[in-house]
Amino acid sequence: MSTFSYDVKTKETYLPYEFGSTYSPHVSYHFNSDVSQYHYGVRHPMKPFRLMLTDHLVSSYGLHKIMDLYETREATRDELLEFHSADYIEFLSKVSPDTLSKMPRGSLEKFNIGDDCPIFQGIFEYSSLYAGASLDASRKLIAGQSEIAINWSGGLHHAKKAKPSGFCYVNDIVLAILNLLRFHPRVLYVDIDLHHGDGVQEAFYTTDRVFTVSFHKYNGEFFPGTGDFDEIGCSRGKHFALNVPLDDGIDDDSYINLFKSIMDPLITSYKPTVIIQQCGADSLGHDRLGCFNLNIRAHGE
Repeated sequence: MSTFSYDVKTKETYLPYEFGSTYSPHVSYHFNSDVSQYHYGVRHPMKPFRLMLTDHLVSSYGLHKIMDLYETREATRDELLEFHSADYIEFLSKVSPDTLSKMPRGSLEKFNIGDDCPIFQGIFEYSSLYAGASLDASRKLIAGQSEIAINWSGGLHHAKKAKPSGFCYVNDIVLAILNLLRFHPRVLYVDIDLHHGDGVQEAFYTTDRVFTVSFHKYNGEFFPGTGDFDEIGCSRGKHFALNVPLDDGIDDDSYINLFKSIMDPLITSYKPTVIIQQCGADSLGHDRLGCFNLNIRAHGE
């Protein structure tokens, strides 16, 4: 899940406002209900139907009355090729449970197909839908139509240039950042998912125009096995990747204090013109894959 923010009035980074203040940012919500209709498999922990439940909560709380709602289109093949390799996108567009036996020998191994990243019906359309929503969010920010743009179906941060990883087939975050870089000189990416945002970090590891920050569980073995504090970027991107490896059981106060002590001075020094945040819910307590001790209020904070 990802959120984007930019203050079109001052051309400065938009920082979260205090509830009860007189200023209300211009918020947009980007969603295509078709994305919730896909199914990874009965036992797979990734459940796109939860996106429909989230959309219903948005309506039930009346949030649709204070946001601009956009029904988004699928990302085009050319848009996906802005980051992903041509042979990988070709594979995704052709593979299905019905065509598996017809795929070239070694394709499944080459493209990391397995339990985490299974083949299911409509895999290419699903990936194009959630990527299209993040791209739409980025376009609204660039055009000044929104100050905060939300795509709850996005945030698939593990996908690599030429293969899927960790339930993620297309990296919508990287695609959105590439689009934002056409207009913005500096992008700050903040990841609070339980897992390291390795796909986004890898994509921008050699540039100083994108600062990637990830708070995640790390012990050297936990998926994806990356994200230690010594991963800091290289070449022009050296010191523009920051990882905060965490142990099991971190609680609300510890997480919030740590987050603010790191992010406040970083934003002041880097001066991003746009911020993207990946709000993975598996860092919440009692998540099926999780091991942290955060509640919803702290996650929001």
